[in-house]
Amino acid sequence: MEKVLDKLMSGITRAEYIEVEPNVRLHITDAGEGRPIILIHGWPLSDEMYEYQYNDLINAGFRAIGITLRGFGKSDKPYGTYNYDVHASDIKKVLNKLDIKNAVLGGFSMGGSIAVRYAARDNGTHISKLALFGAAAPIWTQRDDFKFNLPKSAVDDLIALNYKDRPKLLSNFAKIFSADETSLNEGIGAWLTGINLSASSYATAQCLIALRDTDLRADLAEITIPTLIMHGKKDKICSFDLAEQMKARILNSHLVVFENSGHSLFLEETQKFNSELVKFAGK
Repeated sequence: MEKVLDKLMSGITRAEYIEVEPNVRLHITDAGEGRPIILIHGWPLSDEMYEYQYNDLINAGFRAIGITLRGFGKSDKPYGTYNYDVHASDIKKVLNKLDIKNAVLGGFSMGGSIAVRYAARDNGTHISKLALFGAAAPIWTQRDDFKFNLPKSAVDDLIALNYKDRPKLLSNFAKIFSADETSLNEGIGAWLTGINLSASSYATAQCLIALRDTDLRADLAEITIPTLIMHGKKDKICSFDLAEQMKARILNSHLVVFENSGHSLFLEETQKFNSELVKFAGK
């Protein structure tokens, strides 16, 4: 009986906010028992994007921990640096404070890029598996030696629109978020827009700069832990070419193709997404 009470109390007393530096607290969703699955959201969402993953993960015997990055959702929104190193450092501080071991780290879109940076430097301290969902890696924009996805000028236009008409920027993104404009119903679309609008304009722009400029090819070469890559075949934001590049560059990786999904594979093929993640985490 004491063990049952301890288990119940541990759930009640878990922190919803964790301070990563003075005056900067990150919002955390932390529920369930078992092996931790850490979830990092995409731009410009929050940990709330995983609403339709949390229950399945918890019911499958995992501890689900969603981390909202600084500048987004219910986390604090300071001015300052918003590159992948800052976000990876914040994640490490959260995992240190929660005393996390042997976790699966999952990241969507920009969160996938940040998860790559984190995994390349973790050295087995907190995580033992990596999962990438529609990740913006190894590079989100084109280079002379990397001809995939968006030209840098397209991202410059997004940054300019953010400062001129951020709701229009989000509306434009919503139109290409899924396989087509009818893949997600109106209610889900409105829910996502509400999450996106909770981001700060400053963080929205600064993370676009990080997405535009960061090259993770060297990071991918450092990752040796088992890695699951899940990617929508019809993705218009992080083209399927990126998934193939990640598969080729991460030594111990496995690619699961979502034939009917665009970027929002976690909502378009939710059951498949959740079951593949549970299967991978349980191995």
